[in-house]
Amino acid sequence: MEIKKQFFKQPVRLLAPMEGLTDPLMRQILTQIASDLGRPYDWSVSEFIRVTQTVLPAHVFYKYVPELHHDAKTASGTPIHVQLLGSEAQLMAENAAYACELGAPAIDINFGCPAKTVNNHRGGSVLLDEPEVIYEIISAVRQAVPTHIPVSAKIRLGYTDTSRMDDIRGAISDSGADWLTIHARTKTQGYKPPAYWDKIKAFNKLSIPVIANGEIWNAEQSQRCMVQSGTTHLMLGRGAVTRPDLIAQIDHGHQQNLGSNTTLLWEDLITHQIKFLEGQAKNDVVLVGRYKQWLGMLTKGYNEAQILWENVKREKNKATIIAALQSSTQL
Repeated sequence: MEIKKQFFKQPVRLLAPMEGLTDPLMRQILTQIASDLGRPYDWSVSEFIRVTQTVLPAHVFYKYVPELHHDAKTASGTPIHVQLLGSEAQLMAENAAYACELGAPAIDINFGCPAKTVNNHRGGSVLLDEPEVIYEIISAVRQAVPTHIPVSAKIRLGYTDTSRMDDIRGAISDSGADWLTIHARTKTQGYKPPAYWDKIKAFNKLSIPVIANGEIWNAEQSQRCMVQSGTTHLMLGRGAVTRPDLIAQIDHGHQQNLGSNTTLLWEDLITHQIKFLEGQAKNDVVLVGRYKQWLGMLTKGYNEAQILWENVKREKNKATIIAALQSSTQL
């Protein structure tokens, strides 16, 4: 219980693990913005690290979670929990134990990824049809990991439908997990609105904290999610990428440390976008592609982003994009 008290003294806010999106560079930017606005994320979860045939070498863990070199925290101080994905309980346990040796402050297990390539190799959300395997994996990891390090799981409501929700809940209950995050859709429902927050409520029967996730794009939706799900704990995903000030908007007025200005204006976001474009990547082509992915999402949150997108969507030169970005406040 001490572990749960440590992490859940108040409603928690997490930055979601999104493959190919919330990579180390994006985590650095989004956690810094949240910290600057006075409402830092309680923690973030890494993109999943795929476990298949062996205990992975250290360089793989460092690639996905370079924060392990810095006390497993971003520059702004947000802890990063290491997420693993796989189907072999003992192998998952051995990799989890090694991740802890490298400094992981917590282990999260992915049972929610809807990607076909992952599911076809018996990983992610396909295991929601095998609750007994969910139990075996979490139990094995819990036993292998030091007692002071939490083990959590992230699930969806089911694979093709919600018919096995009770079985999934039972597996989680008996596994020794310290908390549970639920994306309020099935794998089949993907990311298509709506999210079925009310179905999360059935998991509140568990004796562990439950974190709600899915389709939270603004403060009003966050409030409805908390009411319908019956939990005050939230994981923010695409909404946090689209509006990096979302976390502060959600908790504005509810926490004394938040100032009156919790809105991130476009001109304030420009500096962070330039930092992104000047970040580390395999090469500039990759970096520009990643930035355009983010800019495309920002168009849903900022009118200025839509104008900039039209100007640079075919541009490949990083310096040209930075120049366009710097002058975008005048558009």
